[in-house]
Amino acid sequence: MQTDFVKQALFRNFPDLALTEHVIKTTGDILADTSLTAIGGKGVFVKQIENRLLRGEIDMAVHSLKDMPSSTPPGLVISAFLEREDPRDMLFSQGDHSLASLPLGARVGTSSLRRKCQLLAFRPDIICVDIRGNVPTRLSKIGADFDAVILAAAGVRRLGLPQGSPIDVKTMIPSPGQGIIAVETSAEEHDLMALLQTIDHGDTRLCALAERAFLAKLGADCRIPAAAYATIDKGHLSMDAMIGKPDGKRMVRMSMRGDSPDIGSKLAEALLDAFYRGVA
Repeated sequence: MQTDFVKQALFRNFPDLALTEHVIKTTGDILADTSLTAIGGKGVFVKQIENRLLRGEIDMAVHSLKDMPSSTPPGLVISAFLEREDPRDMLFSQGDHSLASLPLGARVGTSSLRRKCQLLAFRPDIICVDIRGNVPTRLSKIGADFDAVILAAAGVRRLGLPQGSPIDVKTMIPSPGQGIIAVETSAEEHDLMALLQTIDHGDTRLCALAERAFLAKLGADCRIPAAAYATIDKGHLSMDAMIGKPDGKRMVRMSMRGDSPDIGSKLAEALLDAFYRGVA
């Protein structure tokens, strides 16, 4: 599906371009009912694809940026960031509830530590239950197994499915890279990199780099609850971020403005300092 968006963007600029799509099932796709932590974290969605890229078996790889580790392997680069879709999380429930209106003790399906932390900080009464599987599978469990599930709005929109209740980014800060499609290539493929530059979205690239700098400094990927969301505000980068404990009983949030993506690493450093000083 994400590959289709990349192809459409390229065809708009190069109508006669010849492209062949290769569907690669990763460990993360195959073990869809196993927690990400148990099978190696978010890298399970990209590692096998990157190996084929490094071996020259494919020319470009299309990823959901939020599934990518904070650094690319030597020899690979992200050559294009497509314009960001809706970065918010979205709540799906019977009765179209908001987070505030969910029944007391509602069972909410999510396997994300980031979502669990912020959800429990907002509604400590809610019971978070792990859930995996594709979007239709998760939605099918509402009513039977869960009172609600939380999904990324971007994935639901791209599938053309009915929308749930969006969660404001001030209530639940998104995952770094959420809503962004990234195209990865060999660093040696200069002609291909130049081709992909035509679909690279400048503001999205700046925000993506800032969010990845945050993640790299934190060294977190999906191991601890962490969130970061950057925007361009009057020509300047602005970022909101948080780190916390999975139970939501301790969470530190901060914001920062700057002129370059390194605000991501600076904000991560400030958050870590505040978090551990507070714990001590």
